[in-house]
Amino acid sequence: MNEYKNMTREDFMNFFRDDEKLTELTVEDRVEIFQKILLGSSDFTKPLLDEILSDYNVDSLEIIEVNTAST
Repeated sequence: MNEYKNMTREDFMNFFRDDEKLTELTVEDRVEIFQKILLGSSDFTKPLLDEILSDYNVDSLEIIEVNTAST
């Protein structure tokens, strides 16, 4: 169970890029990884979210960028 402590970045990326190994992950595993992998709010950008929606052919959602800077 603690084998992951010996996993290097290279090991993780090799696993991540191995389509056969990825099929071993459940939907719940994939959602958990997706929810945890980004560091913070600055990682979420309109271009990133647009690309994700495009990659998954999600046509029913649209990302709208709101300028939150005070004037």
